[in-house]
Amino acid sequence: MSRLFGSVRSRATLGATLVVAVALVAAGTAVLLSLRANLTGEAGTRAERSAQAVASELAVRTPLDKLSGLDAEDAPVQIVDEDGTLVAASEDLERVTGTGTAEVKPAPTGTARGDARDDDGDDDRDARADDSGRSDDDDDDPLAPGEIDRGTTFANGSATVDGDTEDYRFAAVQVETPDRGRLTVHAGAPLAAEHSAVDTALTAMLIGFPLLLGVVAAVTWLVTGRALRPVEGIRREMAAITASEDLGRRVPEPATHDEVARLARTTNATLTALEVSVERQRRFVADASHELRSPIASLRTQLEVAAAHPELLDLDGAVEDTVRLQNLAADLLLLARLDAGERPADTRVDLAALAREGAAGRTGVTVHAESAEVSGSPGQLGRVLGNLLDNAARHARERVTVTVRREGAWAVLGVGDDGEGVAEADRERIFERFVRLDAARSRDDGGAGLGLAIARDVAVRHGGTLTAGAAPAGGAHFELRLPLAGADRDRGTPRA
Repeated sequence: MSRLFGSVRSRATLGATLVVAVALVAAGTAVLLSLRANLTGEAGTRAERSAQAVASELAVRTPLDKLSGLDAEDAPVQIVDEDGTLVAASEDLERVTGTGTAEVKPAPTGTARGDARDDDGDDDRDARADDSGRSDDDDDDPLAPGEIDRGTTFANGSATVDGDTEDYRFAAVQVETPDRGRLTVHAGAPLAAEHSAVDTALTAMLIGFPLLLGVVAAVTWLVTGRALRPVEGIRREMAAITASEDLGRRVPEPATHDEVARLARTTNATLTALEVSVERQRRFVADASHELRSPIASLRTQLEVAAAHPELLDLDGAVEDTVRLQNLAADLLLLARLDAGERPADTRVDLAALAREGAAGRTGVTVHAESAEVSGSPGQLGRVLGNLLDNAARHARERVTVTVRREGAWAVLGVGDDGEGVAEADRERIFERFVRLDAARSRDDGGAGLGLAIARDVAVRHGGTLTAGAAPAGGAHFELRLPLAGADRDRGTPRA
């Protein structure tokens, strides 16, 4: 069962079919109840008309044997007095239920229940309750002679007329006759039409509903299959990309504007980002291998020469190459941690104090700083400042300027020099890994091209930015922007 409905197509078809089935059952039930109520109401109206007609004849003293309503074949009639004694009934009426009086033939004269008296000769009519449980003393609305009661009561029952038994809707109307007192006329209307119509409608529903559900299931199956066809194409292409490891391929994008098309575009965007990331990692590995090969080869050469000619050992060069290898390994390790998503420590760091500490011992560095606390890793932020100062010192002619200021909810640290500056076209490229401009390509003048890349990655991990621009003195100016500790960067105001 789980495999049968394991696909979205199967579940969608089942869900749509069940929803339509519930709706059809509810609608069909409402239609049948409404149809039955309407037809029963029509039968009650016909029965009421028949009862009113007989009551009108009784009100004008029409003899019982002259009542026209007693001759109707499809409308059985009973007339009873206040005691429930049958006074008159339709000629062919053989059996009746639902009127409160089962008698179908009037009692002989002198033996009717209405003439029964107690042993002391008093009439017990006033003490006897009618079939509704009310005595005559409880009648709050007495009728005048010849008046017909406006209230009509209805009941369902059955009657056998001339050998045919059917269900009827009975209407009961009271009339105050001048000569016989209050009489109740029970007249019925057949419910055969109601039963036939309800049965026909029910049969049509039992036949039509399954067919309609079949159509709904088939249409839903086809529509969902057509809608999910591009998804299957995306899945096949993704499987092929995974098998081939060719991240340059893309999934097909449907020429629509629905969710599937957006899924395809998002998938292609993800593949593009993944391709860029993998290519970046490949370049990173290649560049790192290249950068490591040079000092390792130089160090090996020096050691081999020293082994053959100890007097030619360049101890200072060997130490320099070893330090360069150590620094490069530290940079690569930090980049690896940053790429792995390492979260910086949540420590308050005063950039002004950090700037003064970083500038200590450096010649030609001027610091203009106001207190500005940020949250982050002191070591990583110190590494950013050190890289910026090293880069500025490498390109400055005479002096380097460090500034720290508060700007809204941001702390801004600037490092500028009076060197030649950075061309506008290169101001973003210098933050790429292993990128060195022509002036910094020699091993003596420049590093491995990782300092600015590390600085920007650390800034981003701390929720800030690092950009390059032009300094007032004409050189390069690097600006590090970090959120102040406890500040809401979106609103530009400190948090409470």
